Amino acid sequence: MQDLNGNEDTDASGVPPRRRGRTSTSAPAVIRSGRETLSVELAQTLFRHMVRTRALEERSIKMSKSGEAFFWIGGPGEEAFNVCLGMQIHKGQGPAFDYLHLHYRNAGIMLAMGMPMIDHTRQLAMRWTDPHSKGRNFVGHYCIPEWNVVPVTSVIEVQYSMAPGTALMQKRHGGEGITVVVGGEAGSAEGDFETCLNWSTRPGQELPVLIVVTNNNWGISTDMRTVHAKHSIAERAIPFGMRAEVVDGNDPIATWHAIDRAMRYCRRERKPFLLEAHVSRLHGHSSSSGAQRNWAEVDTIAQFEQKLIDAGAIDAAGVKQVREAAKAEADDAVVKTMAEDQPTREDVEAFTYAPSGVDAIYPEDYTGLPGRK
Repeated sequence: MQDLNGNEDTDASGVPPRRRGRTSTSAPAVIRSGRETLSVELAQTLFRHMVRTRALEERSIKMSKSGEAFFWIGGPGEEAFNVCLGMQIHKGQGPAFDYLHLHYRNAGIMLAMGMPMIDHTRQLAMRWTDPHSKGRNFVGHYCIPEWNVVPVTSVIEVQYSMAPGTALMQKRHGGEGITVVVGGEAGSAEGDFETCLNWSTRPGQELPVLIVVTNNNWGISTDMRTVHAKHSIAERAIPFGMRAEVVDGNDPIATWHAIDRAMRYCRRERKPFLLEAHVSRLHGHSSSSGAQRNWAEVDTIAQFEQKLIDAGAIDAAGVKQVREAAKAEADDAVVKTMAEDQPTREDVEAFTYAPSGVDAIYPEDYTGLPGRK
């Protein structure tokens, strides 16, 4: 297949992958992976969002190398899992809806939920128009109160110890809202991960937390096999009596159904579930490690594209159209972003504090409230 710049991908032998479709003229009703299926319409939607996510990530890497941005980190190779998760979130504000505690590789979740690409590039380029942090944080550090997206932090895996808090509120509130927390397998070595397992499984006080571990086998430059005696993170659920599952996160069909099963369990039983997804890391850890393409890793988009072509759900012209539209969307977002203002010294404390009664007592003190200078 081609990358988003029109270059032909090759496998390890240097031979371009095959591209053939069904000989039958009839369109399929479903796309299969083993015994599981998705409708053609859903599969095509997943593919489009996966390609959009890859286009955004590849353009973001270019920004970091061209001087349009200072640092990139993201999740090329995790598009299938992230998009499947984002499309199944019950989006809204408050305990009746799902809470998200994400990390910095989840652009696909946000795009699938409806975030425009430009809100990602604004943060990457550190623009005042960045809706997540006003240009004051790393890329991928999302924050959308209207969607229950809790601020992403650079401190590794503290989101795991925060997740039981929102889940406890949801348990008391009632309804079907759940808390979803996402991190990597390297971060599961942190005590915060054990805190989440412990607090979400206390007898009689179990919490509706979907605990996700995206396992790409690397913690920056550390091979997980040198750290974890057990290579299955999902097995960590056993001592806590928690249900768990492992899924091939590069297979969108298997991933969709695994997430659906886990979410249904959390919503119905109001108990936690640990889901481990094996994913690829196509461009290393971040721009700090060069962000070069690793051609030895499985490319989830290439696999799914070929599956759709073989099934007759899309043809080469359709693939080209999806790719060109995604690339144009990403390019347009960057052009608009680079024309916008950056933060200034004068507004460095803006949005630092929330309103409080102290403001009336000390009206002359600057508190960093929105709109205050």
